[in-house]
Amino acid sequence: MKYFFRFTIYTILRWKTVGSFPKQLKKYVIIAAPHTHWIDFPLAVSVKFAEGAPINYIGKASLFKPPFGFIFRWLGGSPVDRTKSNNRVDGIVEVFNNNENFILALSPEGTRKKVDKWKTGFYYIAKGANVPIVMATLNFKKKEVKISEPYYLTNDMEKDFNFFHDYFKGVVGKIPENS
Repeated sequence: MKYFFRFTIYTILRWKTVGSFPKQLKKYVIIAAPHTHWIDFPLAVSVKFAEGAPINYIGKASLFKPPFGFIFRWLGGSPVDRTKSNNRVDGIVEVFNNNENFILALSPEGTRKKVDKWKTGFYYIAKGANVPIVMATLNFKKKEVKISEPYYLTNDMEKDFNFFHDYFKGVVGKIPENS
């Protein structure tokens, strides 16, 4: 399957990947941005398989219902009930703590719309699980997925977020005005 996705993404669609997911780390959070269109999901899943990375994600619970829910689980997904006001951060930190290997990918925007401010859940998950963050761009202008080295959080949230925003500066999503 890896070679099918590599051929599709890199040969047919002519995307490229710069950098790679850290194979020496067993646990980390990936933030992928910008998230501007539904096509970001199949692109990211294709890169996951092409790179052979055991990446997990969370999605709205309705995606995981029959008849197609099993596909989203097979792709590494876990449902999240967004109608309940439970503490998802603590729940995901617990998943990190209870697993020897766990890599979680999230969109820091939390939506496909243009946002002025990112959600902070990914940050608190990484901090609570004591794992680094790896950044992955989805640059449609360059047809490039760029993967960062692991970033270890400091005790200065503002500094950390400035670092993240600088990494994604100039990256153009599928819908440029939402980037």
